[in-house]
This record gives sequence, structure tokens and C-alpha cells, in this order.
Amino acid sequence: MFLVDFEGVEVFNKNDKKALRQYIESQIDKALLELGLWYIDIERMSKLTCMSKRFLEEEIVKDPRMRVIEIRKTDDGKRWWPYQEAFETMREITSKW
Repeated sequence: MFLVDFEGVEVFNKNDKKALRQYIESQIDKALLELGLWYIDIERMSKLTCMSKRFLEEEIVKDPRMRVIEIRKTDDGKRWWPYQEAFETMREITSKW
């Protein structure tokens, strides 16, 4: 799930804001599934988050929560993460900053 920031957006109440956020996030998820974005690698993660690969490696990927969902064929092989779980985990990690 992607982060949607509504700071500065005027809505009638918090329920409207929450409903709008849920709708937008569900539409993004639906579009990504249609595109076939089920797994992401570090390069795609970097593009989607606008964070450098080095920063992701140091601050996000080394976190035990990300390591749990990491997929590798061999110990030194390429890594992938299920996109939805990866972004939910990244949201948890970055919410503590």
C-alpha cells in the first residue's frame, strides 16, 4: 500500500479524509496489481520511494521486518519483496522516525 499524504487538503471532517485515503489507496493497489507489480527489487523500490539504494539498504532493508519478507533463490542471489507487504513494512519503519 502506498502512502497518501493529505496534509493541507481541506475536507469536511476526518471521516471524509479517511474514506478518501482508503479509496485512493485501494485504486493504487488495484492499478499496480493490473500492471503485474507483485514483487519489487531494490531498484524498483528506490524509484517508487525516491530514496537512494544506499539509503534503503542502510535504513530499510536491513530492518528485521524487511528481512522476514525478503525472497531469495540463493544466499547471494537477487532479492525481491512482495510489494504490498514491503510498503506496509516501510510505513511501520518510517513512522518511527
